[in-house]
Amino acid sequence: MKLTKFTHACVRLEKDGRVLVLDPGNFSETGEALAGAEAVLITHEHADHIDVPAVAGALRSATDLVLYAPAGVADQMRTEVPEATARINAVDPGTSLDVAGFAVRSFGGQHALIHPQIPVVANIGYLIDDNVYHPGDSFIVPDGISVKTLLVPLHAPWSKSAEVVDFVVSVRAPRAFQIHDGLLNDNGLKVVEGHVKRIGAKYGTEYNHLRAGESVEV
Repeated sequence: MKLTKFTHACVRLEKDGRVLVLDPGNFSETGEALAGAEAVLITHEHADHIDVPAVAGALRSATDLVLYAPAGVADQMRTEVPEATARINAVDPGTSLDVAGFAVRSFGGQHALIHPQIPVVANIGYLIDDNVYHPGDSFIVPDGISVKTLLVPLHAPWSKSAEVVDFVVSVRAPRAFQIHDGLLNDNGLKVVEGHVKRIGAKYGTEYNHLRAGESVEV
């Protein structure tokens, strides 16, 4: 399976000529990421994880494109693109799906707390083909399975470096790559990645940085 990272939280997966995209948000190169996609998975409603105009446009132009998201996001997208209602699906945590030829399992249910005065929204983490895990904006550790490739939310208003490192240590995937790095400059990126790489290695996780647009086989 080919994994391509885009700016911030968006990831494109390709296998056997089929394409699945996760979290094409407004920090990302959504047009490039969504080109030829059969399915889109959305973790939660924040704009850096779903660029609503771009995804709505893709649903209108590609009549075989399907979308999976938490119920609130699914309802919003049905309003935006009523002609695509049958292709827009709500996802609950703890479900298994066959999406564009990929086996998908869902975890979690809640976005990490930003502040007590900021409402908590629904968040779904997705495990693809018992391999790639995208947690969205959460540190939910999938239960009962071994993750092979972990996508690490490196920096966010809702996290601190200790929590990022503990998440990597808890999942203990053999390899990890960063997501949610769009708010860091180069100096901040080096600091946080240094901690993740050094401490993660003690627990069997090899961490590597992917540039925006870079691909890797997983």
